[in-house]
Amino acid sequence: MSEKRNIVRAAGILGSATMLSRIMGMVRDMVVSRLFGAGLATDAFFAAFQIPNMLRRFFAEGALTAAFVPTFSSTLTRHGDEKARELANTCFTLLTIVMAAITLAGILFSPLIVGLMFPGFKAEPGKFELAILLNRLMFPYIFFISLVALCMGVLNTLRHFFTPAISTVFLNIAMILSALCLRGFFEVPITALAVGVLIGGCVQLIMQLPVLWSKGFPLKPDFHFNSPDIRSIALLMLPSVFGVGVYYLNITVSAILASLLPQGSVSYLYYAQRLFEFPQGIFTVSVAQAVLPSMSRQAADGDIAGMKVSLSFGVRLMLFITIPAMAGLMICSTPIFSLIFMGGAFDYNTVVNSASALFYYSVGLSFVALTRVLAPVFYALKDTKTPVYTALIAFIVNLCLSLALMGPLKHGGLALATTLSAFCNMLMLFWLLRRKIGSFNGISILLTAIRSIIASVPMSIFVWYCCSLVDWSQGGHKALKAAVLGGAIMIGSTIYLLTVKLLRSEEALEAVSLIRGRFRK
Repeated sequence: MSEKRNIVRAAGILGSATMLSRIMGMVRDMVVSRLFGAGLATDAFFAAFQIPNMLRRFFAEGALTAAFVPTFSSTLTRHGDEKARELANTCFTLLTIVMAAITLAGILFSPLIVGLMFPGFKAEPGKFELAILLNRLMFPYIFFISLVALCMGVLNTLRHFFTPAISTVFLNIAMILSALCLRGFFEVPITALAVGVLIGGCVQLIMQLPVLWSKGFPLKPDFHFNSPDIRSIALLMLPSVFGVGVYYLNITVSAILASLLPQGSVSYLYYAQRLFEFPQGIFTVSVAQAVLPSMSRQAADGDIAGMKVSLSFGVRLMLFITIPAMAGLMICSTPIFSLIFMGGAFDYNTVVNSASALFYYSVGLSFVALTRVLAPVFYALKDTKTPVYTALIAFIVNLCLSLALMGPLKHGGLALATTLSAFCNMLMLFWLLRRKIGSFNGISILLTAIRSIIASVPMSIFVWYCCSLVDWSQGGHKALKAAVLGGAIMIGSTIYLLTVKLLRSEEALEAVSLIRGRFRK
């Protein structure tokens, strides 16, 4: 099977598993919004959850994956299973020790961390103390999820993608059940959600271990920390923390600044981010995780030409998917919030405020997606400096724009600043990578973008017209809203796929060919 088909197949598996996870995440957010709305308690919870979640994105899914996968792939390719097993065991042991220390420090210094990150909370009695309590309860989540990320790196390199992707379903299930069943046992009901986060992280880790055993990689203690591969991973991780995680750092900055805005602003950004992460998790992360092992193996073999082909295809596949998703989210931001969240403590004013943040985030979907593909290429080539420089510039741009836009546009300005920063980072990575490895079929990438934009126009017109038939400010009518929005999305997606097929999109034809082959089997 060619690398292109491997990438499409892996992205399909990851996308399917992640879609189920995101659907459960949506159910979770519906439960949370109905039970707790947007106010003091939810601001405190989302702020407290932001801290271990930020570390997860920086260290676990970001830096650790970007540093570990290329090194592990190189070891597996050059030295075989035995050396790769030793590396996996040593990394697991060292990571366990490091993350245990970080978790303990996070629990002890929670008042300082929350005070520095959310200074606006100190002015509201009860919110600051609640955020500290919830942060202490949830901080061990970073311990479990970091080990999950290591397991995910091993399994993805071995071309097993399903279990790591599907495991997040159980985090959402744990949070839903905790919110519904345990909130009555706590003086502050939202504390039950924090307990659910902790339970979910533990379950996610337990799920990976039997699969690793079946693949011939049972994890066990190994204290040979002087290995050159361990040093290589550590050297890659330090800059990767900033290089890969700058987008999530910008999201964190937005949450910090939102704590200075009117009450509910932190929650508006959180709910918008959750919906924004739906296509991002299903498509962006799936394609990025699918293409990274292929490029890492090719870089380890010195096959730069092959790596450029995989990179070009990954970028084109990302544009093929994210451009229509971006258009759909922008058009459907208010309808989605009205259908999924409106009701109970979540009123139409909250819908409008959350939808405005989602609109601005959605503009940057393709920019964020391309950054997730481009930045790890530098690490696969052992270049740790370039992504850090671009990330630093993007961070400064985000901070300046956030301070400039949060006045006139409130929380919407913070979302827009994040999008513009992602655009800046993506452009720099494109330009610098082209200088480093030469052209990677830029004409084909441009043609893919043009075809996807053209195909998105009739889709967008149809979806906009369908959404205009319903008054989304009215409560209830869930069946009607679901029928209109669901029908608009399904038919709009069909219009897009038919149009790109007529335009002879290679990505569409490759995906259709793979699906047909699956059905024949």
